[in-house]
Amino acid sequence: MDMNEIKEIFFQECEEQLAELESGLLKMNDGDRDPETVNAVFRAVHSIKGGAGAFGLDDLVSFAHVFETTLDCVRSNKLEPTQDVLKVMLKAADVLADLTNAARDGGSVDPARSRGLVKELEALANGDVPASSAAVVAEPAPKPVAAAPAPAPTDDSGFQPIPFSFDDDFGSDEPSADAMPEYEVTFKPRSDLYAKGNDATLLLRDLARLGEMSVYCDLDALPSLPELDPEGAYFKWTISIKTDKGEDAIRTVFEFAEWDCELDVCAVRADAGSSGDEELPMVPVPFDLSILDDERSEPVAEAIEEAPAAKSDAAAAVAAAETASNVTQLAAVAARVEKKEAALAAAAAANAAAAQNNAAAGVGQTIRVDLDRVDRLINLVGELVINQAMLSQSVIENDNNGTSSINMGLEELQQLTREIQDSVMAIRAQPVKPVFQRMSRIVREIADMTGKSIRLITEGENTEVDKTVIDKLAEPLTHMIRNAVDHGVETPEKRAALGKNPEGTVRLTAKHRSGRILIELADDGAGINREKVRQKAIDNDLIAADANLSDEEVDNLIFLPGFSTADKISDISGRGVGMDVVKRSIQALGGRINISSRPGQGSVFTMSLPLTLAVLDGMVVTVAGQTLVVPLTAIVETLQPEASAIHSFGANHRLISIRNSFCPLVDVGRILNFRATQANPVEGVALLVESEGGGQRALMVDAIQGQRQVVIKSLEANYTHVPGIAAATILGDGRVALILDVDAVVGASRGQSLKPEMSYAAVG
Repeated sequence: MDMNEIKEIFFQECEEQLAELESGLLKMNDGDRDPETVNAVFRAVHSIKGGAGAFGLDDLVSFAHVFETTLDCVRSNKLEPTQDVLKVMLKAADVLADLTNAARDGGSVDPARSRGLVKELEALANGDVPASSAAVVAEPAPKPVAAAPAPAPTDDSGFQPIPFSFDDDFGSDEPSADAMPEYEVTFKPRSDLYAKGNDATLLLRDLARLGEMSVYCDLDALPSLPELDPEGAYFKWTISIKTDKGEDAIRTVFEFAEWDCELDVCAVRADAGSSGDEELPMVPVPFDLSILDDERSEPVAEAIEEAPAAKSDAAAAVAAAETASNVTQLAAVAARVEKKEAALAAAAAANAAAAQNNAAAGVGQTIRVDLDRVDRLINLVGELVINQAMLSQSVIENDNNGTSSINMGLEELQQLTREIQDSVMAIRAQPVKPVFQRMSRIVREIADMTGKSIRLITEGENTEVDKTVIDKLAEPLTHMIRNAVDHGVETPEKRAALGKNPEGTVRLTAKHRSGRILIELADDGAGINREKVRQKAIDNDLIAADANLSDEEVDNLIFLPGFSTADKISDISGRGVGMDVVKRSIQALGGRINISSRPGQGSVFTMSLPLTLAVLDGMVVTVAGQTLVVPLTAIVETLQPEASAIHSFGANHRLISIRNSFCPLVDVGRILNFRATQANPVEGVALLVESEGGGQRALMVDAIQGQRQVVIKSLEANYTHVPGIAAATILGDGRVALILDVDAVVGASRGQSLKPEMSYAAVG
């Protein structure tokens, strides 16, 4: 695997981390204060920063570091995650995503935008929060401690190590250290560790969270100041730690740094430290590593606390002072030498707990597979289905009794083919959550541009649909979200005057229904101003001035190319490009879009899409000599009409009586112009179907050939869009059959036009 492949894997992981980051921030914005949610957000930024440092992506590393520092303040309860704070963090998440995309695609991000957010994040980390936000949580004042004797200066420059306490109450809540396993860790960084944005002191801080720790810093390799290489690595640490988290938790702390250091972890006996003639002094030093979180402006000496009171034993006091001095030298040199800070391997204990929870929950292993390979597999399965159908057709035509061993073998082959197809389709099925999360940013940006307060609520994010459908959902959803925020929801002042909540609501939901996926976008705004829409259409010569249109037809005028009700062109709207793109995109996916609007209460846009664009189960029927496929998910039942059940209604409409209820009878051949006159219902078969918005209808066909699984072939890509026809397929005998668009046919039966001037007989 070359470096480019490794880099591509990194960017794929960044997409997952960014999704986790935004999901966690949105949860926090909704009031979730679970520490694990905060830790997940921190780990996402932390992981992106660690990987970016390995590839030398300096802009990404520097921004992620500032973002991470602010998140660490939230994690340590120094900063209250109020709405104003989270608003800044959501913007920072957007910039982090842009920087990641720029690093991957070779683009750039507006430096002024990045610098502005860096200043806001630094202000939050320093406690400068907006007035409407809660104040930074105050830390308890440190307890006064006695100062240890200060060592003499070490050289002519006047550098003097100062002993300090890292954390007075470290380990106070832990079980008895004598009962815990003890490990000895030898850690020697290489210069590459610092070059990639890592910081040894932060690794030690994270290690200290695992248990009671003693540290010895070996300074033998440290040269004199004139010979000091600022990019060099001279220190070596020997750490004794008592923890019940295990060796894996210790190694997790060094996960991103293990390739750039010499690391050795070994278990020692519980009484290993009781020997009086140890080679290295391992005197426990309480750590308050929070002083290492803020090395930007204050000298290290200003953040240093006094050492604990000297013990009665003089030798122990001297050893403690020497150990504290060694660590202080580390902090002082690191503050002068290192220009980049990093916080890799954050919350090792939380990581270990999460790993244990995942193991307990039985989380399965996953692998990354190139989507092209899955697509090839899908195509092969489609060809397998077609060939299996052809083989079955040949056997049926040549085997009259249907009891031969070949026929039985074909039935088993059909079952295996179905299982393979179901398994492959399950691989491509993905939740719509990534697309829905992307819409949160669109809402925030458009709301800021328009000065509106908008709340996006998503439901059904785990609804699964084919990966191809998900990939093509982003564009139409983006246009619809922009339209809802810009045109649908009123300004806060206008909403307040109308007695509404100044904060508008946009609701995005997904759910399964009848073998399809329904995506609804609803807002609680002003609804569609039909008078304005109609007048705008007349002004643009889209309709005649005397056109008699229903409310539904007026609403659908917004899908016409070039139509816009905006009074002036802006960065958001006004050019008449948007909703027509939505309709074309949805139709290209074999779907449809409906509008329901109530003036003063809002609008609902409903998109109906197929779950997959590969295969479907269908009923093969004959209509006026043409072979059609009716999706099985739309069929409720089939029945043979009797003359007594047929009733005329008006001049051209007929009803069929089904269990003491009447249902409209629709002649499919007449709707599609396969024939000029209506057929006799008694001579055909009725398919009782259920459509979206149109209720039940009985579709009249001539005969049923059987039920089959067919491979979907796009008419849009190979021919053109045909009203009333969703797609095409290849039958077992090699003929092309059209897949019926049930909802379009039902809509035509209610008076909607199917362009009757076209005849589709030649297409089939």
